[in-house]
Amino acid sequence: MEQKLKRRGQSFSILFTMLLFLVFVLCALFTVLIGGKVYENINVRMEENYTSGVVLGYVSNKIRQGDEAGMVDVRLIEGTQVLELKEQIGEQNYITMIYYKDGSVRELFTTENSGLTLDAGLPIIECGGLNIKKDGNLIVVETDGADKDSVWLTLRSGGRNDE
Repeated sequence: MEQKLKRRGQSFSILFTMLLFLVFVLCALFTVLIGGKVYENINVRMEENYTSGVVLGYVSNKIRQGDEAGMVDVRLIEGTQVLELKEQIGEQNYITMIYYKDGSVRELFTTENSGLTLDAGLPIIECGGLNIKKDGNLIVVETDGADKDSVWLTLRSGGRNDE
C-alpha cells in the first residue's frame, strides 16, 4: 500500500510538472503573439508617417522651386485639384502638374496646350489622398487617410525683379 501511495505521489508530481510546463508554453506563445501584433501596429504607423511626410515634403519643395510671380496656381481639371507650376525654358512654356489620382500622388510635366490628360501623369508615391487649396498667396497642402497632416506655404516671390 505504501508503494501505491509513492507511485500516486510520483504521478501527481509528474502531472503537476507537465501542467506547469504547459502553462509556461502557453504564456510564451501569447507573449509572442501579442508582441507580433504590437510590432505590426508600429510598422503601420511608421509607414503612414513616412508617406505623409514624403508627400508634404515633395509638394512643398516643388512649390518653393517654382515660386515666381503668377507661376503657381491651383485649378480644378477633370474634377481633380491640380497644383500647376509654370515655367519658361528657352522660348517654350511648360507646366508641372501635381495631383492625386487612383491612389497615388502623380506628376505630369508637359508643354502648355499639349493635350495630355491627367491619366498621363507618373505616380510618385501611394497615399490616402491629397488636397491642395490656394487663397491669395497662401497654399494649404493636406494629406488624407489614417495619418492626416498638412503644411501651409506662403508664396513670397513678386517676380524676377525681387530675386
